[in-house]
Amino acid sequence: MRTAALVAKNREWAKDAVQETFLRVYRNIWQYDRAKPFKPWFYSILLRECYRVMEREKKVVPLGEQLERVAVEASMPDGKLDLYDALQSLQDMYRIPLILKYLHNYSEKEIADIMELNVNTLKSRLLKGREQMRDRLGGEPYGSKA
Repeated sequence: MRTAALVAKNREWAKDAVQETFLRVYRNIWQYDRAKPFKPWFYSILLRECYRVMEREKKVVPLGEQLERVAVEASMPDGKLDLYDALQSLQDMYRIPLILKYLHNYSEKEIADIMELNVNTLKSRLLKGREQMRDRLGGEPYGSKA
């Protein structure tokens, strides 16, 4: 549920995605290759369901969440975002690999398999995502002297 909420950026959408994921896993368990780890297979289904729900719901704009986000950003000192807000502000292509790498401790190879990406593409997205997080949180570039 936590991963789905971080990916979908909406708890209700995440609930839909998780429920549909468990149904799809149950219905398609016969396709699972027992020679491979279960979690990456499960998370690839979860991510696809999150994408599907987000695509379906993207036309709906939850006004309450927008107002809450503006209020949170306005209340932050110097307009800085906290870690969660900074992560949620990233594009999906950078945010999701960071979630899988640093919250779930997947290897780069596993994440590339889950997201159906080339490993080098994934590494590039992780680097870009870390750079964007650093910028959003007000950090210094690696190697710079303060």
